Amino acid sequence: MSIFERLGEEQGIRAAVDDFYERVVGDPQLADYFEGVDLRTLLGHQSALLVQVTGGPAMYSGRDLAAAHDRLGITPEDFDRVVGHLVATLTSFGVAADDIGAIGEALLAHREEIVTAPAPA
Repeated sequence: MSIFERLGEEQGIRAAVDDFYERVVGDPQLADYFEGVDLRTLLGHQSALLVQVTGGPAMYSGRDLAAAHDRLGITPEDFDRVVGHLVATLTSFGVAADDIGAIGEALLAHREEIVTAPAPA
């Protein structure tokens, strides 16, 4: 059984993505990244991306990660905060630690494409 199936397929992933973005947008340190962003579109892209990377059908048709994050100036600290929110979301949904680790590894593999600002001095 794939991670996609264990997460509840499209429906489970959509629910987790909704929860995740509530956490991220509600975080005062991260909220500015989402100012003026069409969250409905973003949620759709993120759900499709997670479906694909967890073993579901290829559905993602958004921009590549580097292009999508380039102008945002994401710091290493903020990247880590986002990962923390993702872990909290997946944990609250009862996702197994091994699956959380696999999803985290997939995300960390793209850290250099997402983090575009230097760490604060």
